[in-house]
Amino acid sequence: MADLAGAESLRRRNAATVVRALREGGPGSRAELATRTGLAKATVGTIVSGLEDAGVVTGLEQVRSGERGRPGQAVTLARSRPVGVGFEVNVEYVAAVVLDLGGEVRHQVTRPVADDLVGALGALAADVAGELAGSGLRAIGATVALPGLVDGDDRTAVWVPNLEVAGRNLVEAVDAAFGWTGRTRAGNDADLSALAELHLGAGRGAEHLLYLTGTVGVGAGLVEGGRLLRGARGFAGEVGHLPIGEAGAACGCGRTGCWEASVGLHALAAAVGLPEVGTPYETAAAVAGAAAESADVRAGIAAVGRWLGRGLAIVSGVLDPGVVVLGGYFVPLGDLILEPARAELAATLASSDLGLPDLRLALLGTASAATGAAERSLEPAYAGT
Repeated sequence: MADLAGAESLRRRNAATVVRALREGGPGSRAELATRTGLAKATVGTIVSGLEDAGVVTGLEQVRSGERGRPGQAVTLARSRPVGVGFEVNVEYVAAVVLDLGGEVRHQVTRPVADDLVGALGALAADVAGELAGSGLRAIGATVALPGLVDGDDRTAVWVPNLEVAGRNLVEAVDAAFGWTGRTRAGNDADLSALAELHLGAGRGAEHLLYLTGTVGVGAGLVEGGRLLRGARGFAGEVGHLPIGEAGAACGCGRTGCWEASVGLHALAAAVGLPEVGTPYETAAAVAGAAAESADVRAGIAAVGRWLGRGLAIVSGVLDPGVVVLGGYFVPLGDLILEPARAELAATLASSDLGLPDLRLALLGTASAATGAAERSLEPAYAGT
């Protein structure tokens, strides 16, 4: 039985390798795919046949890969189906992204939330299900990104300090909207954002990546050797509540001195003396606009940037990432926060003389977590199942 399980695991990994080669390199013959992936041509042929049967890839016109021999048929990812659906829940909003195998966003929506987060997610999921039903696209799964910890069953929220949710209410609301039973999964928003930026955004090509969220809470997604690092219980990356913020700063978790109490959205608003408006991204965009006219606002952003750089120095000293991607509200602030963060990182990191992590802004905006959730929902298709 163990041998069978190992063989199935290897088949799934190889199938995922072929699918990603098609996404990143475009259509190709079996021989070309063998060259791209390093897999044997016979192995690629078997995988492609299975993917064709599953509707994941489709054939194109015959192409000649060399001067001699019969032309081979190129294959490409099927655009019509399947698709993965990703949702994100946060303090101020719920969001959805529908992603096809080629990495193209087929549908995207964000809505503000006043109360009843579970109800808002269920209503959004029902609308997305209706949209897909009328489009001919087939959802093979859904994942909900949330700012907290998820149990090993990938469905149960166990600790979400800034939201009053727990258990399986969120995934069950999505299951009900799609008419499923036990099919929707949940995941940490930073983990899923890291996955999205790794494959589709600012982290492309990175082997060692740290993604940092920028919302009311702060979390990290970790990539090591091109793979998401989740830890023994799936809790890796819960950096927002490390005691590395300003001493005495009150955090939403009930403690003081947490990092997110110094670099989260509430900390930014307090530092610049401006109200929060709409989503975290919209708040930061308004702050960036005000900074053009106000030295006090610029100084407030710089103060948050220094706490950001100081915390990154501590985290980088442990994890040694090659690339750090800043997402969420950090993005609209641009160099206003990057420059003080880089300076503090260089001044605080003990090994700074040997080089600093490449600090980048995320490219997927506030849709990164939902996009990563949709990407994760496509995993069965990557494996040809």
